[in-house]
Amino acid sequence: MRTLIFLLQKEFIQIFRNRTMLPIIFLMPIVQLVILVYAATLEMKDIRFSVVDLDQTEQSRGVWQRFEASPFFHLNSFHSSEKRAMQDFYEGTADLLIIIPSGFEQSFYRNEPLSVQILVNAINGLTAGLSSSYATQILLSVNQDLPLRLYAAQSGSQLKQIEITRRFWFNSSLNFKHYMVPGILVILVTVIGMFLSAINIVREKELGTMEQINVSPIGKVQFILGKLIPFIIIALFELALGLGIGKLLFDIPLRGSLWLLFSFAFLYLLLVIGFGLLLSTHSRTQQQVMFMSFFFLLVFILMSGIFTPVETMPDWARKVNYLNPFAYFMKVNRMILLKGSSIVDLWRDFLTIGLYAFLVLSLAILTYRKRA
Repeated sequence: MRTLIFLLQKEFIQIFRNRTMLPIIFLMPIVQLVILVYAATLEMKDIRFSVVDLDQTEQSRGVWQRFEASPFFHLNSFHSSEKRAMQDFYEGTADLLIIIPSGFEQSFYRNEPLSVQILVNAINGLTAGLSSSYATQILLSVNQDLPLRLYAAQSGSQLKQIEITRRFWFNSSLNFKHYMVPGILVILVTVIGMFLSAINIVREKELGTMEQINVSPIGKVQFILGKLIPFIIIALFELALGLGIGKLLFDIPLRGSLWLLFSFAFLYLLLVIGFGLLLSTHSRTQQQVMFMSFFFLLVFILMSGIFTPVETMPDWARKVNYLNPFAYFMKVNRMILLKGSSIVDLWRDFLTIGLYAFLVLSLAILTYRKRA
């Protein structure tokens, strides 16, 4: 026990003397949360559209004005011909083009089929899909209103309608920042746990201090614990700091038990720090371990569901995610913070990460050799 205490003192002294680590520990969480939460968003709130209204009537104006009233669309310009409007597409000043043919109002009063052409700039497939979806929803609402307006115009009376009230659970304001903050926190905790712990060991190899440890009576378990505990403490501090920033700046809900969240984070950190120790045992330089860490981090992050739902991925990718610790922590973090889930809902994830951490740490201890 006394040997372990001395090892922990040495680790903390080394960490706080390292000028490379300190900005990553204390500045990176604030910078990433403030910048990435605003930048990494899939919300579309400024879809620029141009209008070609060849009918120029009250009914045709009612169509494109419905788009203008939407918070997702921004009116760019009017044009008298489709050819001139297409120039907006080529210049990149419009994302969507609405073309209303002549005779639109006349067809409306004759109760004939109506047509509105929507052209979408599909260079960015994701943007095009969202723009098309929003436009379709607006046209569906217009389509529902048209028969009522026609009846009112012909009979002079109004039909009663069913009033629809929507309620969104767990994120009632549909605030994308509430969805992103828990995901960014997972990245921060992982970088501290896996990346910094791996670099710390390899740096000792480069400086030669590992040779002194190798000739000392320090055992494998003591060495591994001496590397685990400091980074677990720092990473949990980062998680608490990130939650505080998220609450103050973005008012993220904290519906679940924080004790449950930190308990899962502890198990997760045992896993990722053990994984970092494994990488460091097979690396001789900091450059080597950085490349290996970034390879796994990029794969884990992109497949974890931070930006796109895991459910939309191919079947093989969902199966691969059973081995992705990011995906588990991403899911648990959001379920606890946004839904208020309890251990009854999450025991399978706890069990999986606990077994995963046991296997990785056991492998790290077995593969560690007392050599530089």
